[in-house]
Amino acid sequence: MDAHLRAGVAIFNAGEHHAAHDAWEDHWLDLQRGTDDERFLHGLIQFTAAVHHAHGNNWAGVRGLAESGAGYLADLPSTYREVNVGRVREYLRAASADPEHVERVAVPRLTHEGTAIVPEDLDFEAAGVAAHALAEEYAYDETVVERGVAFGRADLEDGRATSPFVTLVMDFARDEANRGLVFQRLREHVSKRQHREEDVEGLFD
Repeated sequence: MDAHLRAGVAIFNAGEHHAAHDAWEDHWLDLQRGTDDERFLHGLIQFTAAVHHAHGNNWAGVRGLAESGAGYLADLPSTYREVNVGRVREYLRAASADPEHVERVAVPRLTHEGTAIVPEDLDFEAAGVAAHALAEEYAYDETVVERGVAFGRADLEDGRATSPFVTLVMDFARDEANRGLVFQRLREHVSKRQHREEDVEGLFD
């Protein structure tokens, strides 16, 4: 869960409020309903959705999501899994009472282990989750990112000192200004690696 949690927190703090829920959603869907972890992620997802609706001045949507999000987080401690849940809950309660609160008060930054982490703070596993969420958000080919993550993970498990897949996946998550160029390079490396592996497999057919 830690990689998904940190990925969502980091890209949320980078302003990717809508994409952040994608980093949490796949893991959340696998959790048993009503557990603390399930309510925790459900509340964060509702929080990001409320912020997203505020950008479109959908005040009814903000009110409903803020109310339900605060409800999911209601019984959790103010710090849960090292995230500042209490601050989020306070913001949601204020927004449910007055949806336009979101226009007057800055959206709270999420903290993990006391730090408002951003994509530059992520390790490879968390950066891979963030990269996948951002690929989905901006309609990049998610398969390329998934294969890049898999190849990078394999390189790390093989003990390689460097891997272009690790570097490019992390850059994709971190470098908004050059994300398109980074994706092109990642796609090229993925294609070359696939062809090389297919050639090796062909030798044994």
